[in-house]
Amino acid sequence: MAVETAQTQKIAQQAPTGDTLDGFLLALVTYLIWGVMPLYMKLVAHLPTVEVIAHRVIWSVPIAFAVLLWQRRLGDFKTAIRSPRTVAQAAIAAAFVSINWGVYVWAISVDRTLETALGYYINPLVTVLVGAAVLGERMSRVQMIAIGLAAAAVAVLTLDGGGLPWVSLALAGSWATYAFLKKTLPVGPAQGFLLEVTLLSVPALAYIFYVQSHGTGHFFDRGGVEALLLMGCGVVTAVPLLLYANAAKRLTLTTIGLMQYIAPTIVFLIAVFVFKEPFSTTKLVAFGLIWAGLALYAGSILRSRARAKAA
Repeated sequence: MAVETAQTQKIAQQAPTGDTLDGFLLALVTYLIWGVMPLYMKLVAHLPTVEVIAHRVIWSVPIAFAVLLWQRRLGDFKTAIRSPRTVAQAAIAAAFVSINWGVYVWAISVDRTLETALGYYINPLVTVLVGAAVLGERMSRVQMIAIGLAAAAVAVLTLDGGGLPWVSLALAGSWATYAFLKKTLPVGPAQGFLLEVTLLSVPALAYIFYVQSHGTGHFFDRGGVEALLLMGCGVVTAVPLLLYANAAKRLTLTTIGLMQYIAPTIVFLIAVFVFKEPFSTTKLVAFGLIWAGLALYAGSILRSRARAKAA
């Protein structure tokens, strides 16, 4: 009871006082884009993963810069880039998000989209674990049961596949770590994103220059079609992240916590019904355990919100 009361107070202190319609719509568009992103990534699945990631980085920079310029919020970015400590923190965060992007793009290119859906279903529970391990946050009984169900799902997939579902675990772990590191950055999320992709653009540009100069790059292939697809990778990367940064300011933590399941659900449906990836009984059991855990987790969020309102 004491744990749940502490969580209720935390939600009440951190969350906005209420949800706004524009915040809900921004978040909905964000999760819909993330949900259908596998369809776009299939269009570049024939290209090397590293090249796709490099172009995701490069073409995200002008979009993020233009948004901050339009919002007249470049001052914080200029201040942050002059701080060695902030740059170092952003570089570490950028490393984890690049790992996340790399695993995601590769998994879709080799028909393992179902594993990406599982990874983003697990992510909220991994975030709870990170909070407990790094920040010393106490977990409620419901959260521990939910995490136990997720662990059981991983065990089922491990026994069935003869190895850990590393794609799912890598996606969940890298994104949870990235989200934690983002909170430590003394700069807004949009400015932080621009700082991250700016830092990543240095090795990305070096790689692109190398492959193009050696004739192994694909930017000018198929009469410019590949160029448009690779440039589009920056759009589908930067736009939803920037939309989410603005949506989060206009929604309560409860609403964000519940809406985050929209994207992996769409990814799951695309993997099964569009990409026709095999969905065995074992995977059904594993996903069932995850869904049960998430139902418990979502229920605890709603109860915490109800108690916060009553308080």
